Amino acid sequence: MTRLSVNLNKIALLRNARSLNIPSVTAAAATAIGAGAQGITVHPRPDQRHIRTDDVRDLAQMLAHHPEIEFNIEGNPFHGLIELARLWRPHQCTLVPDETNAVTSDHGWEIGRDGERLRPVIAELHNLGIRVSVFMDPLPQVMPAVRAIGADRVELYTEPFASAFAAGDATAELVRYAAAARAAQAAGLGVNAGHDLNLHNLPPFLAAVHDVLEVSIGHALVADALDQGLAATVRNYLSAIAKGEGAA
Repeated sequence: MTRLSVNLNKIALLRNARSLNIPSVTAAAATAIGAGAQGITVHPRPDQRHIRTDDVRDLAQMLAHHPEIEFNIEGNPFHGLIELARLWRPHQCTLVPDETNAVTSDHGWEIGRDGERLRPVIAELHNLGIRVSVFMDPLPQVMPAVRAIGADRVELYTEPFASAFAAGDATAELVRYAAAARAAQAAGLGVNAGHDLNLHNLPPFLAAVHDVLEVSIGHALVADALDQGLAATVRNYLSAIAKGEGAA
């Protein structure tokens, strides 16, 4: 079954609006885990507008008591991610080509340009015992090159699919993502997915794109939690995953 990793950035963004330390990022993580989430994701950025360095520390210490739960830290490896990885040794680092002022992730790496810069980063993370996922657009032809620089997985950037789904016709995008996943798997890469996935588009995505190991979902999940409660929302996303895999 595809694992659900809950991204807590928007919990931290709300917390940061005041100085009261509510809502608690670690309490949200505990609720998500109690409801069945199999992973926790954070994406700290240099301006610390949501997840802060202390959040990474607190979550790492909390998750040390939950060895069955994977901790995934996303971010640009040239903007502080490596330093956090050295300190807290997450299970996985997802390397994302964010600029320092990016509102959100909006494209994958250009391996032809960036691959050799990423190679030593990946090697260091491996030496720390950390699995490495590389944030990529759904481009089947570049997957062997991603594997060649040492990556263990790719995370497919799914916003183009989500936009097509919202517009009413995601057929062509699903074909493209399925081809990219097959190419990645053929190259020896595991496949993760994330960005703008939600309760509505997640089942058809997983029905078409097979053997996805993990989906990382934050914005839509936290928004749904305002209506449904966080624990119920996590359970609903797990049901959506099961529905999609059952239709595969």
